[in-house]
Amino acid sequence: MDTPKLREIKSFVLRQGRLTKAQQQAIDTLWPRYGIDAGSSLLDFAQLFANDHPVTLEIGFGNGESLAEMAKASPERNFVGIEVHTPGVGHLLYLIGEQQLSNIRLLNTDAVDIIKQRIALQSLDRVQLYFPDPWHKKRHHKRRIVQADFVQMIAERLKPQGIFHLATDWEDYALQMADVMNASSAFKSLAPDGTAFSPRLTERPLTKFEQRGLKLGHGVWDLLYQRV
Repeated sequence: MDTPKLREIKSFVLRQGRLTKAQQQAIDTLWPRYGIDAGSSLLDFAQLFANDHPVTLEIGFGNGESLAEMAKASPERNFVGIEVHTPGVGHLLYLIGEQQLSNIRLLNTDAVDIIKQRIALQSLDRVQLYFPDPWHKKRHHKRRIVQADFVQMIAERLKPQGIFHLATDWEDYALQMADVMNASSAFKSLAPDGTAFSPRLTERPLTKFEQRGLKLGHGVWDLLYQRV
């Protein structure tokens, strides 16, 4: 008798938001140039971007505004963004067209599947994971994306000395992130001596949500680690 497959636990809930007219038009016109279609082959970044610039992968870019800002500020770097929610993809494509950005490529799917199947080992210079779903209820902590096997998967796809930058506005998740990262022999913390967290890098733009939270006295925790 066949053994039933266990349902894979997802770190996100797929919310079917409505696309605006501008988002839909951006998808229709710009996806063929900047989108990466479904497939099973490893991504060839040099071919995708027609250059050999260092590659930053952002997992879950939301509405894409901060990723667009980073790409505009760093034309010498290439950015690959993965987002499961289609309206966010449409909004980032709109920004790409509006700002004439050429150094971003997008995927509209589950980031974990893409990293497992289509990101080559030691091919990334940087990975960014900003404000993932905190799954704040204790019984849902198993859904949090930052777990030991996920961290190992990221380590394997980073080049030596590559950077993994995480950020969250949930303190207990920040502490869990630090515990998981510090338990990994593949990474070393770049936080100042004696501290668990790093100051926010100026290259990580403040989001509107983050600015609003800071005004209300909410904390934000950045974790910066280097592949050893």
